[in-house]
Amino acid sequence: MPPVAIRPKSHDAFALAQTLMPGGVNSPARAFGAVGGEPIFIDHAEGAYLFDVDGNQYIDYIGSWGPMILGHAYPPVVESLAAAIGRGTSYGAPTVGENELCELIIELVPSIEKVRLVNSGTEATMSAIRLARGVTGRDKIVKFAGNYHGHVDSLLVAAGSAAATLAVPNSPGVTAGASADTVVLEYNDAEGLEAAFAKHGSTIAGVIFEPVCGNMGVVLPTKEFLVALHSVTKQHGTLLICDEVMTGFRLAPGGAQELLGIKPDITTLGKIVGGGLPVGAYGGSAEIMSHVLPEGKVFQAGTLSGNPLATAAGATTLRTLRDAPPYERLEMLSERLETGLRAAAEKSGLPFTLARVGSMLTLFFSGEPVTSWKSAAKCDTKRFADFFWGMMDRGVYLPCSQYEALFVSAAHNENDIDNTIAAAEEVLKGL
Repeated sequence: MPPVAIRPKSHDAFALAQTLMPGGVNSPARAFGAVGGEPIFIDHAEGAYLFDVDGNQYIDYIGSWGPMILGHAYPPVVESLAAAIGRGTSYGAPTVGENELCELIIELVPSIEKVRLVNSGTEATMSAIRLARGVTGRDKIVKFAGNYHGHVDSLLVAAGSAAATLAVPNSPGVTAGASADTVVLEYNDAEGLEAAFAKHGSTIAGVIFEPVCGNMGVVLPTKEFLVALHSVTKQHGTLLICDEVMTGFRLAPGGAQELLGIKPDITTLGKIVGGGLPVGAYGGSAEIMSHVLPEGKVFQAGTLSGNPLATAAGATTLRTLRDAPPYERLEMLSERLETGLRAAAEKSGLPFTLARVGSMLTLFFSGEPVTSWKSAAKCDTKRFADFFWGMMDRGVYLPCSQYEALFVSAAHNENDIDNTIAAAEEVLKGL
């Protein structure tokens, strides 16, 4: 695969953007700070491919950071949006579309009996921790270093994702008071979790965690860690909050909790649940959700929550995943990619480790297993940056950070995977 052409139109667009937006972007990871250089401006997308403003085509492994499990511009989703937009874009009143999306979520995720729609994953996690505090009457929340749960003040402590990339574990503007009730532990450290509960158990309202991490790269939970999560939360009357914004509907119809046999008290959702439009959701048992206003007293509201366009795209996506599940195909393609990348990395002689769960995958430039943020932070991010641009120049668009998962979609095919492997072998050989 020959290198793609230069990108003068992207350069000009970024120069203008920097005069209009902080850093020229509306989300920090898009600025390519972790890999250097300038971001590429996208003109359109179709299936498994992105097309930039300079006319270059890329095999896309970001999928809008996870939502596009069926590929870009998936025809049934486009058709549902076209039908919905003709009826108006927002009403500020209940719709049948909200019922349809909520019914699908409840059907697919067994731990959810009632659900509330919001506008983003950040809103979902923010609402979930407020709900946990409201239900228990306690203040403290436990989170894990390297787990990212959106830009919620009390959770933006030792965060992963863009915050890790930018080396800002505690963002300016987050007050000491906002984070005082957040206890930060190491992921996969069952002993540390049990010790924290021995000290603070009676004051902990909830534990929020990624069941499969994607914001410090793909990191799997150990069985011991999952057992400890369940036992200490049940023992102390603490609510277990499973953040499936990234993994929900991607790893299985019921998300990572179905794959791993977890039954959380509260689940947060985003990305795929909106089919590419801005939607988030949080849900749990009918008893827990009865505490949310107007049924209960825990406040949460949103003018655009349950937006008719978003619910149309989300419901069409979830119906497709239920009625024509792509998971067997995703596993086949993802395993093919894993095998090829592993062989290419081994052939290069570079230190590496590779982690994959279903259609989520990370090639870490580190010779030791990555099990927590402490071990993820040892990766050679300079080498990853060189790898990223080498792949980009060969028409393969990877996440622009060592600490992000790549996503395979049902729109990818065997040729896409094989071309990606061939490009990786060429790039790794030169690093």
